[in-house]
Amino acid sequence: MKNKIAFLSCFILMYVTSFSQSISSSPYSLYGLGSLYDADYGSIPSIGSSGIALPSDTFINNLNPASLGYVPLNHFMFEVGGKAIGTTFQSSSKTEKRNNFQFSHIAFAFPVTKNSAFSIALRPYSSASFKISDLKLPISNTSEYYTLNAEGSGGLNNFDFSYGYRVSKKLSLGATGTVLFGNTTDERSYIISNSLTTINKKTTYSGLRATLGTQYKIDSTFTVASTIKLPTQVKASKVQSVENINNSNESIIESDVASDTDDYYMPLEIGFGISKRFKNNLTMTLDYEKSFWNDTNQSELYGDFVNQDRFAMGFSFRKNKNIRSYWDGVQYGAGLNFDTGYLEVDGKRVNNAAVSIGVSLPVDNTFSVLNVSYSYGQKGKIGEGLIKENYHKLSLNLSLDGIWFVKRKIE
Repeated sequence: MKNKIAFLSCFILMYVTSFSQSISSSPYSLYGLGSLYDADYGSIPSIGSSGIALPSDTFINNLNPASLGYVPLNHFMFEVGGKAIGTTFQSSSKTEKRNNFQFSHIAFAFPVTKNSAFSIALRPYSSASFKISDLKLPISNTSEYYTLNAEGSGGLNNFDFSYGYRVSKKLSLGATGTVLFGNTTDERSYIISNSLTTINKKTTYSGLRATLGTQYKIDSTFTVASTIKLPTQVKASKVQSVENINNSNESIIESDVASDTDDYYMPLEIGFGISKRFKNNLTMTLDYEKSFWNDTNQSELYGDFVNQDRFAMGFSFRKNKNIRSYWDGVQYGAGLNFDTGYLEVDGKRVNNAAVSIGVSLPVDNTFSVLNVSYSYGQKGKIGEGLIKENYHKLSLNLSLDGIWFVKRKIE
């Protein structure tokens, strides 16, 4: 056991170190706190990021805290994940390619009683990494334009504490408390006629959020579930420097001035899911989520926040439990996902669509598996002030399961 713990500790250290400097890149991360991050656990990436109604009986399900009511007694679960993403950005005039390696999440889950469990997880909430050069934008109520240059990085992180309790054989309830923290840096310059104004800003955010979840088993093969993420206000403060150059005259308007800034509002989000198991161990999952961004009354200089709808569907297949070979224990998955997006630029939605496939490879005779999934997706479109992203994503999630406090029968 000591050797296993030492190996696991070294693995975590190397893993987190290798991904700690990794960030995502997207021109749409210019908005708000950056692009929202899809840190899905276990085999969820392979089934279209669906699974609100799946129990945490063999893996940690981050989509619904109620799933923790099904963590087996004496089982300690650990998971760590990462992604490799290759993206091609296309506009009406140019094409650019970028590759990124990203830390996804680290999570623990363990039972408290035979009907309840607790989990702790750290994962990104959003990621901002953008660079825009010589973008011409119109000045309101005039026929003139100004030129924008912008560069930024940073984002927010989620530190989640979740608890799930199985009230009866059919009903499970759960709750998550989330600590949100992080910062973004933003450097922008505006050129109007012969005037250049530069703004360098670092904004720090912090806040709390609650999520509630339910799962109800109609029968042994059919489960319905729901989640609700409560709206919250993320506090913000900034340190800013502003400089203006006009006709060779340079003036410093602000120099590292600390002040409060507009808080960021996270919307009410509701989700519904079903899972249905058919013969031959084929499982179908369907999810729908809606985020009420309109109610936050937020807007950006270059766009607006709008209500968001997300649809996800997945299928997973595993042979019968009578395993005769290694490949009998492998689970196969496929899925699709469509997201209307929460941004509207010049009246045009920035939506996202993706398809995915994957496998779950057993590591030993417990629930430990290596989840490998591939997805291809498109975000935005070419023209009308938008940029199209074509991305290929490879996700690796290592789920380790250990059995604790069980006396050996054979020494």
